[in-house]
Amino acid sequence: METFGRWVASPWRRSVLAAVAGALPMLAFPAPSLWWFAYVALVPWILLVRSAPTGKRAAYDGWFGGLGFMVAVHHWLLPDLHVFIFVLAALLGLLWAPWGWLVRRFLAGVPSPGRGAAALVVLPSGWLTIELVRSWQGLGGPWGMLGSSQWQVAPALRLASVGGVWLLSFLVVAVNVAVALLIAARTARVAALAGLVATTVVTSAAWAWAPRPDVDGHVRIAVVQPGIVAGMESGQRRFDLEERLTRHLVGHHVDLVVWGESSVGLDLAHRPDLARRIAVLSRATGADVLVNVDARRSDLPGIYKSSVLVGPDGPTGDRYDKMRLVPFGEYIPVRSVLGWATSVGKAAGVDRRRGTEQVVMNVGHGLRIGPLICFETAFPDMSRHLAQDGAGMLVAQSSTSTFQQSWAPEQHASLAALRAAETGRPMVHATLTGVSAVYGPSGRRIGDWLGTDASTTRVYDVPTAHGATLYVRFGDWPAHGALLVLAALGVTEGLRALRPRRSTPAPSAPPARTVRESPARHAR
Repeated sequence: METFGRWVASPWRRSVLAAVAGALPMLAFPAPSLWWFAYVALVPWILLVRSAPTGKRAAYDGWFGGLGFMVAVHHWLLPDLHVFIFVLAALLGLLWAPWGWLVRRFLAGVPSPGRGAAALVVLPSGWLTIELVRSWQGLGGPWGMLGSSQWQVAPALRLASVGGVWLLSFLVVAVNVAVALLIAARTARVAALAGLVATTVVTSAAWAWAPRPDVDGHVRIAVVQPGIVAGMESGQRRFDLEERLTRHLVGHHVDLVVWGESSVGLDLAHRPDLARRIAVLSRATGADVLVNVDARRSDLPGIYKSSVLVGPDGPTGDRYDKMRLVPFGEYIPVRSVLGWATSVGKAAGVDRRRGTEQVVMNVGHGLRIGPLICFETAFPDMSRHLAQDGAGMLVAQSSTSTFQQSWAPEQHASLAALRAAETGRPMVHATLTGVSAVYGPSGRRIGDWLGTDASTTRVYDVPTAHGATLYVRFGDWPAHGALLVLAALGVTEGLRALRPRRSTPAPSAPPARTVRESPARHAR
């Protein structure tokens, strides 16, 4: 142990170790059987930061751990962004520097029971604040939030209906802090055990008492997934394949047909022949067809990605333009400064334009849908607003064809489970090349995934529901609570710093006494 202590005393070795420790939580995302790993994955990082000799070194450990976390969560972007991904990860990793300082502030040395109990609230609040800041789309959005690793755990999905993915992230970090206290801080073990018991109680209470959406019927939704179409004229050949696949749905009595993102590469106003062909499909299947157009608009300047609903008579007029674009994939932030990214990777050569508002579409049969496009499924507030606006089903159109050999398609499809559980609304996640998936109002998966090698159609019987979850009613309250905790901590620390130190009173001197000598002594 002493040898390890000397080895880790080297600043650069400590930085490498922090980056590796920060990358460990990534293992809980791609493998469904490793969901439990998220509850201990942060422990090595916490123990390392706790041992930092100074607050400055703890901040560095937080920074390098954040760098490792961001690289691990987004490593599938490496073939497209190359070295630029490390630049972005280093910048975003700075968000964890204050968190590193907080870890040492509350866990260093021999923490008292009170300090350990406070750590169970403050450290998860600090983590949640980081996730809140990086959720801004200009910083990459909320991809890889720690709580999203729990997408297939039924109790976790119930908690998501109460406080969204924010509550899951908070509890996952709290459990990691409690485990770290049990390992390294004997004086705070009672507080750690109390924290674990509280987590169990909260989960049980949510399971028992959180309102559940009431299932009120079923609809039949068809997903059309053409698969990879390469080569010249791939856009036209993909459209032809989607058309043939959709014809297979005739006679299946579906209520809605969903195509993936960028399934139509030309504006339908410019190509009325394509609009007529889709309308023919709508009449043949007896259902509206939700396509996705990635093209220059005929009525507005610029390129938009748009969900367009086509009925038996042609486009219905319902159109949603994507509002939150993928940084560097669909636009370059501050292109005048960062435009060089196009020379080192596959960054966007032309910026897409943003839509201005979300849309709820009527598709007949009493069903109202709220469309989302690709990256937008990572944002819990967007699906929540659609549910508030009356959407009975969430529909995501996506394309991850660039990343077929990574775990990005699976992770992207898993986000739909959380959005469904948060809102109490079923969600359809339809992609061009997989993975496509459908989830019920509780977040439970319906049927099988359509994998990345599938070129097919699939019809799902999807339960519909009504009623509002607590998350839809109260929103991101765990994140707001985390901000209040940190604000209270800041006030407390500020008052402590400003409090005048009491000067130590000088010891009181005994009164001076005159000692008289006896006459007898003088006589001697």
